[in-house]
Amino acid sequence: MFLIGLGTAVPPWRYSQRECWEALQASSQFSDLATQSQALLRKVLTNDNGICTRHLALPDIQEAFDLSPDTLHQRFRDHAPRLASDAARQALESAGCEVQAIDAVVVSTCTGYLCPGLTSYVTEMVGLRADVVPLDLVGQGCGAALPSLGAAEALLTSGRAEHVLVICVEICSAAFYVDNDPGVLISACLFADGAAAAVLSREANPHHRRVEWRASGFFTVPADRDLLRFEQKGGRLRNILRPEVPGRAAFCAEHVHRTTLAKAGMDGERIAGWLFHPGGRAVLRALAERFGLPEEDLRWSAAVLSEFGNLSSPSVLFVLRRALAERPPGGWWWMSSFGAGFSCFGALLRVE
Repeated sequence: MFLIGLGTAVPPWRYSQRECWEALQASSQFSDLATQSQALLRKVLTNDNGICTRHLALPDIQEAFDLSPDTLHQRFRDHAPRLASDAARQALESAGCEVQAIDAVVVSTCTGYLCPGLTSYVTEMVGLRADVVPLDLVGQGCGAALPSLGAAEALLTSGRAEHVLVICVEICSAAFYVDNDPGVLISACLFADGAAAAVLSREANPHHRRVEWRASGFFTVPADRDLLRFEQKGGRLRNILRPEVPGRAAFCAEHVHRTTLAKAGMDGERIAGWLFHPGGRAVLRALAERFGLPEEDLRWSAAVLSEFGNLSSPSVLFVLRRALAERPPGGWWWMSSFGAGFSCFGALLRVE
């Protein structure tokens, strides 16, 4: 399987962490928080936490504090289809692929629910064929990009499709929540909105760098499910984020890397490029320590985190796009995403 086109999209409204802190201070929810919770928000948003700016589907940042379930759902309904479609059009243009050549579309999200799903909206807005195979994937959290690409591989390998469009889209501002739980507060300081799309084919794109998906692996630890997940509370999504997450993410990522490369007969020393989901600065530091990597090797992940925050499932595709834009040397690249479950996914790419 070859990745022949990439596209990304974010809302036009961008906010600095300082602006987020000032908006929080002015909100009615802030005064209801315990003193230690207010101090935590101040520390995370006004000090260096690896994030400079975030794009949010909020023309006015004070809209973030209208937390009625209907408002949050409408935010997802208004913005998820548009961002998904914008990223899809970019990916198709990047691939030089006609819309009518797409045989299947896979859309993944965890920050909202629509029925019919987002594939219905994307099919209409992008102009895909009426007989395109539509697959809506939900509930995989930040790790969803790689299993979505894996679904594309299955469609291509089976002969069911010649070209597959994969989209990950998250409106994390539609899952905004504020209470005195530290994990909930840190989530409010990390997550952002955006979409990423990829076009996959059985043939390489002769006009672009050759990016081939060569092997993949996964690892799921259901016993750790409560470390990172969504729950429903008061009709709204509430993110559970425990302090153990960075260490657990690094452990699972190293396990997937080691076992996948062993099955592929690959020596880990041959990996020339590292593409990790930028879940947060603590996550990237844990990964660097676990893998024994210098900060330079995680520069693409750190740059995406700084500019966009944690975009959840689209994040690792943002990292891949940034890496390809820099045109570094080719070779073997490792891409990994992880999140709710606790689950981790990895893929070995050959970049020419």
